[in-house]
Amino acid sequence: MGFFEALFYTVWRGLAIGILISAPMGPVGILCIQRTLFKGRKTGLYTGVGAAISDLIYCILTGFGLSFIEEFLERNQNIIQLAGSAVLIAFAIYLFRKNPASSLKTPTEEARHISPHKNILGGFLFTFSNPLILFLIIGLFARFNFAIPEISFWYYIAGYAAIFAGAFLWWEFVTFSVNKLRAHFNVRSMWLINRIIAVIILLFAIVGIVTGVSNLAA
Repeated sequence: MGFFEALFYTVWRGLAIGILISAPMGPVGILCIQRTLFKGRKTGLYTGVGAAISDLIYCILTGFGLSFIEEFLERNQNIIQLAGSAVLIAFAIYLFRKNPASSLKTPTEEARHISPHKNILGGFLFTFSNPLILFLIIGLFARFNFAIPEISFWYYIAGYAAIFAGAFLWWEFVTFSVNKLRAHFNVRSMWLINRIIAVIILLFAIVGIVTGVSNLAA
């Protein structure tokens, strides 16, 4: 396989994997939308960047230690799932009780007080607390035949960069689209969205806890 052929092989697959990992509207996607609506596009995008970094780390772990990861997940899946669900419950309670009126600032005003590192770290931890995404990554790696011995290590650097780029492009699209809808939201609708998002996140957590406890008891 020639230089450009190998580069194209890894880059387009990396872009596709990055987008498909981020596209499912899980808790971090809902969090990204909520922050975009209430705190401005930059805050939502920083959250997405944190999630993309977490996804990239899991992709690297998958690519360089697939057998170890599968064994580790099988041994610790239920405990990790319970811990991640506890984090989701705490966040859902906080969000349910939060008054969205306190966040009603224009994006320009809010941007002056944005802490990029804090929001990136929040998105990273929120995503990293759910290592079960590795099963999706493993499936995507297998589906796209991403890791093959015929391609050298250096091409995969470009491939992993493309995974991050694909995830980043997805969050760019999400925050841009949501930001355009901002004018259609008032205080009451934002309050309802806060409550709905909190309930959805809580449901994610409850399912995780029930599944984890059931598996531990079996």
